[in-house]
Amino acid sequence: MAEVQFSLDDLIALMARLRNPEYGCPWDLDQDYKSIAPSTLEEAYEVVDAIENGDRDQLKDELGDLLFQVVFYGQLAKEEQEFDFQDIVDAITSKLLRRHPHVFPDGSMVSKSAIVERDQTDIKAKWEAIKKEERMQKGQPGILDDVPVALPAVSRAEKLQKRAASVGFDWRDVKGAFAKFKEEISEFEQAFERNSERQMREEMGDLFFSLINVARHLSLDAERCLRESNNKFVQRIRAVEKLLAQDDIEISSATCELLEEKWNTVKSTAKDHSA
Repeated sequence: MAEVQFSLDDLIALMARLRNPEYGCPWDLDQDYKSIAPSTLEEAYEVVDAIENGDRDQLKDELGDLLFQVVFYGQLAKEEQEFDFQDIVDAITSKLLRRHPHVFPDGSMVSKSAIVERDQTDIKAKWEAIKKEERMQKGQPGILDDVPVALPAVSRAEKLQKRAASVGFDWRDVKGAFAKFKEEISEFEQAFERNSERQMREEMGDLFFSLINVARHLSLDAERCLRESNNKFVQRIRAVEKLLAQDDIEISSATCELLEEKWNTVKSTAKDHSA
């Protein structure tokens, strides 16, 4: 007998049952928008991890966890009689139809536009014009008004820079961005020499912001670059721990000189393997 494959409707019904005051789950009943928001961020990052690990089974599971978060919000809103999951689907579908006039000419699902040589610059310009109109309708006329404050700092900086660049507020090329980065290094060094914590904090922020700008001009995802460096650091520290363990030495008791020696050994090995 073939296994029953559950549908999206089943998931929505399951969520409603979990929130049922008489037959539901005490934990789910105790949640609200704010309490599950951290889980939503965590699930989104786990989706990214699965993608970067190339693990499709894990990706399927993590996408399910992320979808459950959306269904959860839909159930909370339904209980408040604000909106429900179907309204969420309707809103995103309508928005995508509106933002893709080159695919759906009259804004309906049935309309079609033949795939021809399309000017990417023109498409992007129209996309930004549509988004600007949407911001105006929401009472957010500024180009940066709808960039979420809750985004991770690196991602928010990149999004702010892209939005500003869309109206021409940008360096002409990466050389200008790189020169600004070097200028910010100098300004941080001056703040360091003055031993001013406030100025160092401010200049360090400017330094990060300008480096992200360099990455953007090179079409590098700054968030991904940093995640990959974090992962590389973890792998190398683990390798150092293994080398030390061969001599029955705990990393916490190793001297700075020994740690540097093992670190350089691990780096050399890594370079040999990548050659």
